[in-house]
Amino acid sequence: MASPSTQADYAAFEEKVKRTVYLDNLSPHVTEPVVRSALNQFGNVKSVRFIPNYIEPRSIPQCALVEMEDLMQAEAVVSMTSHHYFMVSGMPRPVRARPAEVNMFDDRPKMPGRTIQCQWLDENNSDFKIAQKIKDLTMLNAAQSAFLLKQQLQEEENLAKYQQDILNANYKKHEVIDNIMVDGTARRLADRYNLRCD
Repeated sequence: MASPSTQADYAAFEEKVKRTVYLDNLSPHVTEPVVRSALNQFGNVKSVRFIPNYIEPRSIPQCALVEMEDLMQAEAVVSMTSHHYFMVSGMPRPVRARPAEVNMFDDRPKMPGRTIQCQWLDENNSDFKIAQKIKDLTMLNAAQSAFLLKQQLQEEENLAKYQQDILNANYKKHEVIDNIMVDGTARRLADRYNLRCD
C-alpha cells in the first residue's frame, strides 16, 4: 500500500495538472516573459516551462506548460483560444491551448501502487518485431517532423520579413508627410490649388 505522503504528493500534482494549460504552435522566438505577458490577462501565471523538441539537433521550444493560479483561469485560456485566434507578441501563427495531461510532465511523482518493468527483448520474442516497427516509425516521424519544422521556420522568416518591409514602407510615408508639413510644402501646394491645409 502507498504511503500517505506519496498519495498526498500525487494528489497535489493532480491539482497542479488541472490548473495547467498546454500551449502548442508557439513560434521558436517566443520567450517566457512573452508567454507570461500574454496569459496574465486571464489571471496570475505561476510558472512557464517549455517542452523541448528532442527530435531536432537543437532544442526548439514549440509548446509549453503554463501553470495558472487556479482552474478557472486555466479554463478561460483554453476557452478563449478555442473560440478566437490568439496571437502571442505579433508572431505569425495562432497559438492553440488545451488542458494539460499527467503524462506531459517529466517531473511527475510516482503514481501510488504503480510499478514499471523494463526488459530487453530477444530477437525470437514475438514482441521484438513490434518493437522494431515502432522504432522505425519513430525514426520516420522524426525525419518528417524535422522537414516540416524547417519549412515552417522558413515561412515564418519570410512572413516576418514581409511584415518588416511593410512597416518600413509605412514609416517612410509618414516621414514624407511630416517633412512636407514642417518645411511648408503642404501650405504652398494648398495655396496654389485653393485647398485648406489645417
